Amino acid sequence: MQRIAVIAAVAVSLGAWSARAAPTNIKSVEAAAHGAYVAAINSNDTETLMADLTDDIVYQAPSEPEIVGKDAVRKWVAGYFDAYRTTWEKTSIGFTVMGGWAFERYEYKSTDVDKKTGAVTTDKGKGINIFRRGTDGKWRVAIDGWNSDIPIAK
Repeated sequence: MQRIAVIAAVAVSLGAWSARAAPTNIKSVEAAAHGAYVAAINSNDTETLMADLTDDIVYQAPSEPEIVGKDAVRKWVAGYFDAYRTTWEKTSIGFTVMGGWAFERYEYKSTDVDKKTGAVTTDKGKGINIFRRGTDGKWRVAIDGWNSDIPIAK
């Protein structure tokens, strides 16, 4: 009977120990998720960017209706990349990981060069990214909502 009690105590201890998740290295998740997304945007390649997005991606671009789903976002991104050569600088100003989700506040500066005219447009603002870890372990963007700090011309 004492032997059964010892085995049960060991089993309970092992169960409790294995139930504790290893602490998340937030800086490593931030570097992987944020870094991959910015690199994908700056590739100016639609399919490279699409690989960094979830299938149910939502874009909330300034002055536009919400864009929902990979097909709709692909069409929007392809139009953007067809019209502009873009460079984005995104600075993470807050990053939180909760299980398979990560939440990021960021500031950005974007530079778009019109491919037809060569005109340069710059913007700066802020945004929120929500990342989801896929079954393959890769963090992908599920929602990106951004907003310019530059007032709309009246």
